[in-house]
Amino acid sequence: QVQLVESGGGLVQAGGSLRLSCAASGSISSINAMAWYRQAPGKQRELVAATRGGTTNYADSVKGRFTISRDNAKNTLSLQMDSLKPDDTAVYYCNARVVLVHYWGQGTQVTVYS
Repeated sequence: QVQLVESGGGLVQAGGSLRLSCAASGSISSINAMAWYRQAPGKQRELVAATRGGTTNYADSVKGRFTISRDNAKNTLSLQMDSLKPDDTAVYYCNARVVLVHYWGQGTQVTVYS
């Protein structure tokens, strides 16, 4: 079992920055990959950024603006979000994958206003 707790969401003006954090606990050593997803009202949950074995990948919509990082010593996953746009408004979820099982945090709201 893996437990995930997100923090760092909030209200920010377009062009601003936010940093999301995800604290992981439980069977940390069994985690294969971690990621950030988001879900906007009326839309499906989508992958924002993922990291596995030192490699990262990003949704086209956030490339060059968002940076995902994992600190194995602190058991945390972060998402640095710069140049935020109103379209980035969503609930952001931390995700950890253990083989074929996905674990989710409770989500943190990010609201970007113009």
